[in-house]
Amino acid sequence: MRFLAWTTLLLVVLVGVIMRIVEQREVATISEESKARAILIARNFADRNLQLLYSWDYEGIVRHIENQVDETLLYVVFYDRYATPIAYNGAVADRPEVYRMSRLEGDVRPDSAFARAQEVWLEGRVRLVFEVEVPIFAEGTSDKWGSVKVGLSLAEVQSAIRRTRLALILIGLGGFLLGLAGATILARRIARPLQRLVEGTVRISRGDFAHRIPVDSPDEVGDLARSFNAMAEKLLAARVQMEEAQRRLVQSEKLAQIGRMTATIAHEIRNPLTSVKLNIQKVAEDRALSPAEREHFDLSQEGIARIEKFVKELLNFTRVTELQKARFAVEQILDESVKQMRDLLDEKDIRVEKALSRNLPEITVDGDRMRQVFLNLLRNAGEAIDRGGRIRLQVATDVEEGRRFLRVLVIDDGPGIPRKDWETVFEPFYTTKPWGFGLGLANARKLVELHGGTIKIVPRPERGTAFEIRLPIEGES
Repeated sequence: MRFLAWTTLLLVVLVGVIMRIVEQREVATISEESKARAILIARNFADRNLQLLYSWDYEGIVRHIENQVDETLLYVVFYDRYATPIAYNGAVADRPEVYRMSRLEGDVRPDSAFARAQEVWLEGRVRLVFEVEVPIFAEGTSDKWGSVKVGLSLAEVQSAIRRTRLALILIGLGGFLLGLAGATILARRIARPLQRLVEGTVRISRGDFAHRIPVDSPDEVGDLARSFNAMAEKLLAARVQMEEAQRRLVQSEKLAQIGRMTATIAHEIRNPLTSVKLNIQKVAEDRALSPAEREHFDLSQEGIARIEKFVKELLNFTRVTELQKARFAVEQILDESVKQMRDLLDEKDIRVEKALSRNLPEITVDGDRMRQVFLNLLRNAGEAIDRGGRIRLQVATDVEEGRRFLRVLVIDDGPGIPRKDWETVFEPFYTTKPWGFGLGLANARKLVELHGGTIKIVPRPERGTAFEIRLPIEGES
């Protein structure tokens, strides 16, 4: 708005100055034309009445004057060589201030002329008159015989000036409107994108790095918007990297705490638990036990087995993992993982479908660790879906920021995971199942990230859950 206001003010001043200059020049031109015309008329009167002046026929001069005066030529006055009025028309007979005084008394040059504009009372009203007086010289002599004064009405001149001013006003108004329209278009092309940039800056300062400015012009403003969007993209990427680094830092701290806790558990629980387990097994071998007593011992042994499994998983999760990498075909790892899950899959009549792209490259990974990852995902999918369900495995290559990745999707048609829990499910000890310890997906993420890859849940249009694993190709990490 300020840009438009200043532009409008500048246009008003500029148009006003131009109009004033043009008007002054037009008025000056019209005035000069009127003066030249009046002088021409006066000299014409002098030439046409020179013979009458030679013969002292003043009445003839008056008759000639009366025949020539009209609404434009208001009066004509002839003077003798002594500046005495000798002939004039009847319109100024009662206006001595008009005819009495000559402006060319004494000796003057033949090309002399006196001209002025004045108001004169004629025929009962004030008339604006352009008065011109020129000397009369006989041909071939240097003696002045007299002079002639004519008074021309300036009504037509004023009308021409008014028409000129009106035309200039209309032209100026048209130019102003065109300039205002151009300024408005310019303001929209410049001010609005700049306003979007300001709004974008404010939004980014509030942390909204996903905001983008629409680019709809190929000019400098468009270049500025594109640069702004590139900056926002880099800031967003930097924030994602920072959040990822912070997440990994928190994860590392959690793992360190779990490691310390695990060492305590291994020392305080595992050794006594082994003694309890051996004693229960020894007592359970007594044939004198009743069926009820034997059932209680069996339950105790199952509980001890669960505790041992938990301690083992906890130790595996917190242990520093050293990868034994080799070249593997991802199809081979998937087939081995499905084979190990075959009992569960057959029990629930679950179909496993594979969609693998052609000519998939081999990847450099720890085969045992990657089988652990796929086993965790297949086990979770098999437990989540109903009988007769389906698990789909999709593998393809992908390129991101100039790096090649192998993209593996494990998709099931189960009830799905709420979107708010997509990140939480990878946290240690988080589980929605009535059994398990919540370490499967946390361990899967740990192993994938050790390979330089990523694992996450991605949206899908249909019912179910889709886990995406991206692993670098050719050992890129």
